[in-house]
Amino acid sequence: MRYFSILLGVSIAGIFGYFGIKELLYDPVYFLELFLGGLTRGSIYALIALGYTMVYGIIQLINFAHGEIYMIGAMTALIVASVLGFWGWNSAVILILAFVFAIFYSCAYGFTVEKIAYKPLRNAPRLSALISAIGMSLFLQNYVMLAQTPEFMPFRSLIPDFNFWEPYSHIITSVELTIITTTVVVMILLGMLIKFTKIGKAMRASSQDKIMSSLVGINVNQVISFTFVVGSATAAIGGVLIACHVGQINYYIGFLAGLKAFIAAVLGGIGSIPGAVLGSLVLGISESFFTGYFWSEYEDVFAFTILVTILIFRPSGILGKHEISKV
Repeated sequence: MRYFSILLGVSIAGIFGYFGIKELLYDPVYFLELFLGGLTRGSIYALIALGYTMVYGIIQLINFAHGEIYMIGAMTALIVASVLGFWGWNSAVILILAFVFAIFYSCAYGFTVEKIAYKPLRNAPRLSALISAIGMSLFLQNYVMLAQTPEFMPFRSLIPDFNFWEPYSHIITSVELTIITTTVVVMILLGMLIKFTKIGKAMRASSQDKIMSSLVGINVNQVISFTFVVGSATAAIGGVLIACHVGQINYYIGFLAGLKAFIAAVLGGIGSIPGAVLGSLVLGISESFFTGYFWSEYEDVFAFTILVTILIFRPSGILGKHEISKV
């Protein structure tokens, strides 16, 4: 074991030396930039992963159309910003209305998708619901592509540069700071909703036992629809924020982002809200350091390698619990 540890240490040192990481590790500013960039990326993943984990926690269904809801939120914000910007409206008002319309339309789509594609298959085999989810994802992708364009469209940042943050803008920009702050606020509000409100208690009860919840007067169908709506709202917020950060969007942005958020949810423990947040931050920061110190071209490969690894060694995720089926 001792010789194995020495060999492992020498191998890691050799890899670091080969990629020139030794010099980079001596640069604390670069390290901090990667960490904050990963935190920003993880925050976006978290806003999407919440929808996955809340839906799965109640109906044990992976909503693979959830990434497209995130994309629809960004597209809606682009349309609102373009129209109001053409009319010369104030940037702050445009930002607020872009968020409002993006959340409203995404929630409407999430609610409709649940009623059309998932509710009729509530008691069907899981494979049927899974195929329906994938079909709805492809439908929404092509629907938006035909309604808009397959090309990338520019999205001007609606978030202004903060004067008080100017000395630190070389490390983390105002947009990245807004993304992290907004995500923290959303997490707090969501936690309060689930813990202290009547519908939140109904969500927790339904996730434990839907049959018993219905027997004590909880409208489980209404709870499921509400869960889809809340998840769609958080995804829409993430869509608007990432559009402001990246500066361009198209109909396909939800596919890969949705897969990454799904990986984050599995990593943290699918069905666990704290797990979804933790898994998203771990994935985002890990990706940032991997692309910064190794290969940026293999960023997606790295994410799916994490998924395979976690499924092999800890299928329940970091905070997930191993469930024993009683027969």
